[in-house]
Amino acid sequence: MVRDETSRLRRYGRRLAWVGVAAVAIVALATAGYRTALNRLGPLDLAAVGDGSPVVLDRAGKLLRPFTTADGRWKLPVAAAEIDPLFFRLLKTYEDRRFDRHGGVDVLAMARASLQAIRSGRVVSGGSTLTMQVARLLEPRDERTVPAKARQVLRAWQLEESASKQRILDYYVVLAPYGGNIEGLRAASIAYFGKEPRRLSLAEAALLVALPQSPEARRPDRFAETARKARNRVIDIAVARGTVSASDGESAKGEPVPHQRKAFPMLAPHAAEAAVRARPGERVHRLSIDARLQASLEPIARERVEALGAKVAAAILVVDNATGEVRAHVGGSEYLSAQRAGGVDLMQAVRSPGSALKPFIYGLAFDAGIAHPETQLEDRPSRFATYAPENFDMTFQGTVTARKALQQSLNVPAVELLAEVGPSTFITRLRSAGADIVLPKDAVASLAAALGGLGIRPVDMAKLYAGLARGGMTQPLTWRLGEGARPERERRLLDAVSSWYLADTLRGTPPPTNALSNRISFKTGTSYGYRDAWAAGFDRRTTIVVWVGRPDGAPVPGLTGRSAAAPILFDAFSRLGGENEVIPAPRNVLMAATTQLPPPLQRLRKDAPKTLAAAAPSLKIAFPPDGARIDLGFAAGRERSDLVLKANGGQLPLIWMVNGRPVSQGELRRQSTWQPDGAGFARVSVMDAAGSVDSVTVRVE
Repeated sequence: MVRDETSRLRRYGRRLAWVGVAAVAIVALATAGYRTALNRLGPLDLAAVGDGSPVVLDRAGKLLRPFTTADGRWKLPVAAAEIDPLFFRLLKTYEDRRFDRHGGVDVLAMARASLQAIRSGRVVSGGSTLTMQVARLLEPRDERTVPAKARQVLRAWQLEESASKQRILDYYVVLAPYGGNIEGLRAASIAYFGKEPRRLSLAEAALLVALPQSPEARRPDRFAETARKARNRVIDIAVARGTVSASDGESAKGEPVPHQRKAFPMLAPHAAEAAVRARPGERVHRLSIDARLQASLEPIARERVEALGAKVAAAILVVDNATGEVRAHVGGSEYLSAQRAGGVDLMQAVRSPGSALKPFIYGLAFDAGIAHPETQLEDRPSRFATYAPENFDMTFQGTVTARKALQQSLNVPAVELLAEVGPSTFITRLRSAGADIVLPKDAVASLAAALGGLGIRPVDMAKLYAGLARGGMTQPLTWRLGEGARPERERRLLDAVSSWYLADTLRGTPPPTNALSNRISFKTGTSYGYRDAWAAGFDRRTTIVVWVGRPDGAPVPGLTGRSAAAPILFDAFSRLGGENEVIPAPRNVLMAATTQLPPPLQRLRKDAPKTLAAAAPSLKIAFPPDGARIDLGFAAGRERSDLVLKANGGQLPLIWMVNGRPVSQGELRRQSTWQPDGAGFARVSVMDAAGSVDSVTVRVE
């Protein structure tokens, strides 16, 4: 047995000796036929360096979201200058001490490795330089033959001729394998340490040096102890060669090795997806988004909707008024939540605006000389053919100024003004300003537009409100850095004076509970059936639009712009930092009380006949909508809520019935409540004094 073992070691030693001699011979032969061999090999293929993950960066270059390559690898672009210099000091100490001096092949290292192998009977150290490793990564080959090694040597020399030492290190940090689908040092640093490699601890840098030698066997998320030993060996060699001090080495060896991979960043995921989709051939996408602001707003959208139901979501858009650049884009509450349809970019979804577009009706009236903020309007029961608008609280305020009517979002004055301006003019002006207004199929512009009888995307809502801050001029919103503020792309929405009247009026809108007043100009909106809650606000610098609701369009009992969206709006403005800037008044602003206005502006002239196209039947159940699923807490075991019953039109008093049984009689208001006994389907009906009836079927949950 001893004789057989001795014989085996001798044979192994002879093979190692042959390998050493062959290595030296490779260098000699490659040198002799260098040019001829290079001509046969052809130029280096550097495609692997540029073939990596698309990455989306914020305006300052911070990573918002990376994507995998087509074959599922994480391979992020990075240059040596973006990596902590400590990593390269350790790398050269451990892998290639003469990297800065040799020409691609370290003959001394190859000879040393061969002699060590002969003496010990095993491979003690490798002779490959970093340049040779890059050559192997550029042309991966499984065979370990003399011709393959000669090819690697030739490629290393070719690299040294065509690229600087810095560029060779750039190639290395992009191509080095780090286990699993992680390639390149930047992806490894984020995956294992959760941070960019600009600042690395000694322990972190040593682990990143050790992993590429045996990436699968040393993966810290699978073989943490093996990874720790490999890391400590790098540290020991660095201490022995004087690269780091002994005390720093001991301290670094005491740091734990990460046991699992961390998630890659996923800020502004909807905007990032859209950017990559729009330009699939680009590898680096630079957006105008501010990562700090984005990171502060995403939790707000997530936390604020938790009390509103498992399927409710929120979206937030922040726009720089001067440039039209989007500074934050929260497309939904939870990107990975199926319940909240997190993958849907709700900023691009067409929704009903409720009262959120009312300011633009007033603005057109100001533009046309029909009204002024102090013009008196009538908030009294009115009928336009069969359309009889009512206020949200079912009351009327009597004679009010246009300023007060807009601040309190009264419905009758808004419809009265729209009748004067003309629904078609209103829709046309919004569209000409760049907003994509969607009317119901086969419908024409009608007075219902004043109260949300149309569709608009939140991004277009933001464009319109930013136009008010810009003196009535809108411009396209941009998500890519440097593409905003093009004068030739501006469109006229309103006159500068009319825009300022609106900004000044909306700054006096009563704020939500616990919020400071007179800080921003804002307006809320609640769509028919409690499906959409809006809040749009602006100051001189910034416009923010908030939408809250269910992505599937189902109603949410009690959901209003003031209670659900406005608090998010004010919270978002507080995250901007700095004081809110008031928009300065332009020239020709008329500051006067009602009695000081020219007589035609003191009261609305009411030139338009009240016979415009009707948009609603005489009696209609406004809530709950037909076919709705209403979450009142039965399934979740929460405290059960009453179901709000609300009707439009009809002659008072009203009688409400559920499944044929009266639940409310003689109601002199168009709103009532019903407390169900349990979950299930219910037939809700209402009858007015004239005998008109409307019914809906809903499911209570």
